[in-house]
Amino acid sequence: MFSKILIAGRGEIAVRIIRACREMGISTVAVYSEADRDTLHVAMADEAFCIGPASPAQSYLNMDQIISAALVSGAQAIHPGYGFLSENADFAEACRQNNLTFIGPSAEQMKRLSNKETAKNLMREAGLPIIPGCGILHSVEEALVEGRKVGYPLMLKAASGGGGRGIRLVQHEDELENAYQTSVAEAKSAFGDGSVYMEKYINPARHIEFQILADEQGNVVCLGDRDCTIQVNNQKILEESPSPAVSDETRMKMIPLVVDAVKKTGYTGAGTLEFLMDGEGNFYFMEMNLRLQVEHTVTESLTGIDMVKWQIRIAAGIPLGFTQQEIDLNGCAIECRINALAPGRVTFIHQPGGPFVRFDTYLVMGTEVTPYYDPLVGKLIIYSTTREEAVRKMNAALCELIIEGIPTNVDQQIRIVGSKEFI
Repeated sequence: MFSKILIAGRGEIAVRIIRACREMGISTVAVYSEADRDTLHVAMADEAFCIGPASPAQSYLNMDQIISAALVSGAQAIHPGYGFLSENADFAEACRQNNLTFIGPSAEQMKRLSNKETAKNLMREAGLPIIPGCGILHSVEEALVEGRKVGYPLMLKAASGGGGRGIRLVQHEDELENAYQTSVAEAKSAFGDGSVYMEKYINPARHIEFQILADEQGNVVCLGDRDCTIQVNNQKILEESPSPAVSDETRMKMIPLVVDAVKKTGYTGAGTLEFLMDGEGNFYFMEMNLRLQVEHTVTESLTGIDMVKWQIRIAAGIPLGFTQQEIDLNGCAIECRINALAPGRVTFIHQPGGPFVRFDTYLVMGTEVTPYYDPLVGKLIIYSTTREEAVRKMNAALCELIIEGIPTNVDQQIRIVGSKEFI
């Protein structure tokens, strides 16, 4: 087991990883930008290194600075959290070349699975159903030809990255040229890769994902499914597990398919297979996330399995300590993402409490929320034995959560959770 780990991230996920390391007796090293000098993860870590100015490109995306901090501190491994370099194959390879363990899949696995087109081909070969569509498009003319084959309406999607960027719904052929150019430009700006492809538009649809853990000995388990359908601007805002739209019978059919597909890819670490489910209950594979996800917390609350600790153990070569049959998927867990709507300084914060109520955050009184990074400032997670009670518990917890000094989306979350449609 590692004795010291560097966390190559910030915010609530850096705090989360530091807590897991503490419980495992592992020393921690934080890295931070000049804008994050006074944040919670810096105060909690055993050591901390400033790696550059506020700009992510000069700090949290600066591979050389992060690797140097790890080597100087004597860390044996780097946990990338999520975002930033968490799915960067070059960073994983740089860790390997410097005798540092990257807590996640290998660079080779990332290269095979991070590109959505490649991942779809691998999953199709592994037996998973794929959304009808086409490969990477190279011109408007090619897009027009492929669009007639796929049929309208269709979706244009970026081959790299995520977060809802580079996505365009095209209802009719006369919209395609403008949508194609816009999608390519947005993808290139966001990910440095303007590659896009198209898929058949599935509507109505639910966004369902399956969480897996895979060790280096070839053992793979699926920790159930999550429903991520509630989104704003194609970005997840509320997740729950299990999905209320998936029957137990369907779930028990999907889990072995997911496990078998992951085994065939040779993947190791924590990963998530994302699907669209149509109105008839048919599943279509979209992409695989090769990292810890924001919403891993609902899976932890549902199963009682600490995913961060298991990420670390797997990276250290330790086999999974449980089997698929031992995973309990009873009850209901819900997460609401709490986002800052504008920068500012937190003047007061009150966190909700009670049994099975959890609030993951980096906020304390006086925290400066800057405009440089993702607006996520916290995640409110609850668990109950039934969905009906879970919804009531989440509503109560949201009403108890108070953050003053910055505007947040708490009121929006209260409206969603209390709506008849969500209930």
